[in-house]
Amino acid sequence: MIAALRSWKALGTSVHVLATEADALAPASTAVREVLEDVDRAYSRFREDSELSRLNATPGRTVRVSPLLATAIGAAQRAARLTDGAVDPTIGHAIRVAGYDEDFSLVAAKGPQQEVKLRAWRVPGWQAIRFDPQSRTVLLPAGVELDLGSTGKALAADLAARTALAAAGVGGVLVSLGGDIAMAGTPPSGGWRIRIAEDSRVSPDADGEVICLPAGGVATSSTTIRRWMRGAAVLHHIIDPQTSLPATGPFRTVTVAAATCLDANIASTAAIVRGEAAIDWLLSCHLPARLVENDGTIHYIGRWPDPSGLAA
Repeated sequence: MIAALRSWKALGTSVHVLATEADALAPASTAVREVLEDVDRAYSRFREDSELSRLNATPGRTVRVSPLLATAIGAAQRAARLTDGAVDPTIGHAIRVAGYDEDFSLVAAKGPQQEVKLRAWRVPGWQAIRFDPQSRTVLLPAGVELDLGSTGKALAADLAARTALAAAGVGGVLVSLGGDIAMAGTPPSGGWRIRIAEDSRVSPDADGEVICLPAGGVATSSTTIRRWMRGAAVLHHIIDPQTSLPATGPFRTVTVAAATCLDANIASTAAIVRGEAAIDWLLSCHLPARLVENDGTIHYIGRWPDPSGLAA
């Protein structure tokens, strides 16, 4: 039973904060808002004054970044290593060329009348980033543009959940950022009931397929929601680093449960990009997952969480 729920919009997506203790909701929500404001200032791609935008605007120069942006860049490089480059932060130029160059509400509103010229090329690759986590210095060679969208929102969910729990001081909290979900503290009896959906705009306590988890993170990556048309081309936001084009493959949506929301998101995004090889790869990672094919066929792999609740 959810004791308290608060929802709003931030980072261009829906935010839901749940708490097991009603009195904890206000401090938890305030803490989440503060974390998301810090994230927006640090690595928003749509703010000219964000640290990330300034970094992308100064190729060839060594820049010292904040602890938060350093954490986000480190997380993105780790994602690239774990996925053999399937999730790569150097897709910044490619995603702009595809038309995702401003807040998604504005991208979708442009409609098909605006055409884009797409061509296949391999992105520069995460190894091109000269990043020293100890000194927090970054140098981007010319032609390298970072986009942290593949990992940044999930990282923000993990940071927000931990910060919210510290602010609440009691019970447990769940933070959902556009379907990237992180849990912290003591869960409700039977575990957190999490609705699995392609569209993250639905409320987390709405009717539908659910799973129950005591902790960790859940992430859903999908090609069906953040998509737009340019001319006759239907595009979406998950870029294949091998081609710089929106990923194609048999799966339109992948949901993964893992120890953290970040790890779940890394795996779900990589699975969309890997296409036919996704199931074998997820099995090798020992991660429970739900994959939806383009025709609606659903595959469950690994120890997918029991929707009826946790065993006593």
